[in-house]
Amino acid sequence: MDATQLRELIVRPALSEVGLHSDAAEDLVMGTAAQESHLQYVKQLGGGPALSLFQIEPATYSDYWENYLAYQTHLVAEIQAACGFEGTPEPSRLVWDLKFASIMCRVHYRRISSPLPAHGDISGYAAYWKKYYNTIHGAGTEEEFIENYELVKEG
Repeated sequence: MDATQLRELIVRPALSEVGLHSDAAEDLVMGTAAQESHLQYVKQLGGGPALSLFQIEPATYSDYWENYLAYQTHLVAEIQAACGFEGTPEPSRLVWDLKFASIMCRVHYRRISSPLPAHGDISGYAAYWKKYYNTIHGAGTEEEFIENYELVKEG
């Protein structure tokens, strides 16, 4: 997948449409896609459950809806309108709906009370991703994130 097209035609408009855009949020979502799937995979390699360029596990996806979005009715309405559905979609939608998957990645980070790193702080994005997305139990490293961020770096 072309990173510029993903950023300009999908991620930026999707986050903007639901009121979740900032330059730092856009960069973090793009960096997450670069780290998690190298912008290539919509299903986890090796038989794992994770889905989309952002490698969101169905259990995590369900948690978004049950423990965060259930209390964010305005945001849910924005997401439903932007993506053209009612109710709660099946996790499989993450595979084929890049707009929706981008929004769900941003929702993951939106739940965090700590502010996003400053725009352009790639080391900060890496640390934030590791702490809140990959977690201490995940195999990914901040160094890998920084290296993979080159796939989506603008300019």
